[in-house]
Amino acid sequence: MPTPKPVTVPLPHALYRAEQLRLLERTAIDAGRLADGELMERAGRAAYRRLRAHWPQARAITLLCGGGNNAGDGYVVARLALADGLAVRVIALADPDGLRGDALAKAVAWRDAGGGIAPEPALPARTDVIVDALLGTGLGRDVEGRWAEAIRAANAHAAPILAIDVPSGLDADTGAARGTAIEADATVTFIGLKPGLFTGAGPDCCGRIHFDSLDIPATVYARTIAAARRIDWSAQGHRLAPRRRTAHKGDNGHLLVIGGAPGLTGAARLAGEAALRAGAGLVTIATHPAHAAWLNLGRPELMCRGVETPADLAPLIERADVIALGPGLGQDAWGEPLWRAALDAERPLVVDADALNRLAWAPRCSDDWILTPHPGEAARLLGGRPAEVQRDRIAAARTLQRRFGGVVVLKGAGSIIVGPSQRPPAICSDGNPGLASGGSGDALTGVIGALLAQGLALEEAAEAGVCLHAAAGDAAAEAGERGMLAGDLIAALRGTLRSVEGR
Repeated sequence: MPTPKPVTVPLPHALYRAEQLRLLERTAIDAGRLADGELMERAGRAAYRRLRAHWPQARAITLLCGGGNNAGDGYVVARLALADGLAVRVIALADPDGLRGDALAKAVAWRDAGGGIAPEPALPARTDVIVDALLGTGLGRDVEGRWAEAIRAANAHAAPILAIDVPSGLDADTGAARGTAIEADATVTFIGLKPGLFTGAGPDCCGRIHFDSLDIPATVYARTIAAARRIDWSAQGHRLAPRRRTAHKGDNGHLLVIGGAPGLTGAARLAGEAALRAGAGLVTIATHPAHAAWLNLGRPELMCRGVETPADLAPLIERADVIALGPGLGQDAWGEPLWRAALDAERPLVVDADALNRLAWAPRCSDDWILTPHPGEAARLLGGRPAEVQRDRIAAARTLQRRFGGVVVLKGAGSIIVGPSQRPPAICSDGNPGLASGGSGDALTGVIGALLAQGLALEEAAEAGVCLHAAAGDAAAEAGERGMLAGDLIAALRGTLRSVEGR
């Protein structure tokens, strides 16, 4: 009998911590009066359907099973694969007889079906797919010993890996790799999405993410507030309404970019051009006089002004609706008085790059800015190290917001946005490694500044801007991720914005 193919559905936007998911699972079992092991059976069947859909030619699979419920899901997959005539090898890193409850029952069912446990823990030289059912969400400490050895062996093997629920070694709540973690080609996850799948090491570890609710009714989720939100451009584009046919440039906002110290002109230029492509009506760049006359060569739509002092800057601030502060600002004497003047300007700010470094030296708080640090800048603002930021990116972003106010965008894979509202933190699931090149962050500053200038509130502009920037990066990456430039991303903004034009 052919295995039913799974239906690919859009990923939900709510993200739940592991503790919340355990409660949801218990609630679903009680509310639905489900038989013992029914949810585990559904999870195993969903994982097996996904395996067959991804690798229909597979004839031999190897399962790595641990000592908890994740192992129970794996034993269901093993039993179904054996019944389908596949060659199945199960490597158990924990004695199946030591399992409890539903997981023990599924291990017994595997044996009753004629399945066995490999006497040696080594992976076979030839197998078509490896299934990771080692740890799941039950990770409480760093992976060590033979568990770490098994994960490293799986990652080094030529066969693709399907992770069940969460790649083993990945912290489901934070996205940190705890010692070492499975690097899966695909992950099928159940009941609710986890924040760690989308940020930190999550994008490296998960591969393509597939979700199955296991037919849990919506009423089960009603009383649980999500820990975080997954956001993407497909759901954020509505924030920008189609333009009126009678609109003029003044309706679309005037952004002032302050930056471009000698030797750092490209950053200010990229921010300015990205702002124009993201729809700002007017963009002025206040930059060092040494290159103000030629900074807009090739992009004459940018208005460039040489400034030396706050007095030079004052009339430009007066005409601006929003200020983007920091791209190429530098750390020398030229930028210091301009930085202070911008902070005192009573305009909404997007603060990036060297402006963030100056903020780390002279901390202050504001309700009217968006801070856009990468992990290194975030560490300087918090007085720590980048590795500490990456260990729990959501917690770091929350701390930054409490300490400095406004809205914080912690950049990186799975950029995190935290604002002053009561809404859970947002994690952007768009984007790709091609964005990891010089100038990409400057472009983001321009994009967010442009959306602020067009009338979006701070938190809205940050969320929509991050997603627009990432989606444009995805469009640009269709020509290849390696070698993608910030300019390619900027060129893709216009096409990405077509989705909000209503025609």
